[in-house]
Amino acid sequence: MPYTETDFYEQLLNSTRLFEGKVINLRRDEVELPNGKIGTREVVEHPGAVAVVPLTKEGNVILVRQFRHPVQQIMLEVPAGKLDAGEEPEACARRELAEETGFAANNLRKLISMYTTPGFSNEIIHLYLAEGLVKSDKRPDDDEFIHTQTYTPAQIHAMIASGEICDAKSLVALFLAGI
Repeated sequence: MPYTETDFYEQLLNSTRLFEGKVINLRRDEVELPNGKIGTREVVEHPGAVAVVPLTKEGNVILVRQFRHPVQQIMLEVPAGKLDAGEEPEACARRELAEETGFAANNLRKLISMYTTPGFSNEIIHLYLAEGLVKSDKRPDDDEFIHTQTYTPAQIHAMIASGEICDAKSLVALFLAGI
């Protein structure tokens, strides 16, 4: 059966800001549903982010290990970070790569942009592959406690299979990079 966008579209009736934070904002939207009923949507507003797969000339990947407070776990991830106000995704990718790994990339290729959790957030993340790595003088910010290590594709496959690498951005980025 054919359908049109109006079969799905929700009309915004009212929006209330509930919280403004350093990283996210939260709002509650009242919407009119396609059937005419009223619904409520809670929306996490996020400025966007980047994630980078740093690939060495040997074909290995530099990953970052850090504690993630929301899940109370030490996670193994590709380098990533939040866009600053007005910052272009590629510039952010270059900055985060240098800050988190100490490397710059001669070749930075965009893999994809994707919404992380569109059911409740507008966060979009831009995934990149970084090649032609050269040492940089950048280091992590004072509030970041990270450890970097280089892994072979076989090691990464094993860590994905065991659940050690389990965050969505890293899984998608590694897959799209052909690791």
